[in-house]
Amino acid sequence: MNRLLPLLIGAIGVLLLATLMLVILPAWQLRTSEPPEQLKPYTAQQLLGRDQYVANGCLYCHSQQPRSTGQTLFDTARGWGRASTPGDYFYDSPHLLGTMRTGPDLFNVGARMKSRDWHLTHLYQPRAIFDWSLMPSYPYMFELKDQVAEGDVVVRLPESLQPEGGKHVVARKEALDLVEYLLALDRTYATSAQELDKRDRGYDRRAVEASTDSGAK
Repeated sequence: MNRLLPLLIGAIGVLLLATLMLVILPAWQLRTSEPPEQLKPYTAQQLLGRDQYVANGCLYCHSQQPRSTGQTLFDTARGWGRASTPGDYFYDSPHLLGTMRTGPDLFNVGARMKSRDWHLTHLYQPRAIFDWSLMPSYPYMFELKDQVAEGDVVVRLPESLQPEGGKHVVARKEALDLVEYLLALDRTYATSAQELDKRDRGYDRRAVEASTDSGAK
């Protein structure tokens, strides 16, 4: 019994310390976070596309958190953008950071790939663009039509992937919404040293240098 009390007190102490360090202090640190001036709220269509992003499991294979040079040497070299900061996620609820990178990070895909046609083709059949791609296709987000109606968005495909019988591949609303969301993913604006300081300094100790570099681009 005499040994049980110190163990109980120690366990409670560890729990309280973990709560303080992992919950209370981060919440206090981020309590004043404001959206960067260049960051705009999502439109209604982009929010619907965000729902499609979640529903179709995109976050299982793609992250949305470019890392700093203190964490990895490759994110900047791959063109995925500067290290993300808390303010970049101001309008994301919940955030879609992701934990896997079976595919590339998508936090700035709207800056890298600005073509709606490219994204629609890629969703319909990724192998039409990259023959080595592991990404699944999403044919149910499209429909085949004999005749194209006014307002229809036709997917551009190589001749080898054109449907038989002269049919046209037309994007459904779900595909168009998802692409609008992907095109909105652009956090390539410069950020402040104060925002970068809110990152985990245990990995990134060059916040001012990173801020200067991003502002010069």
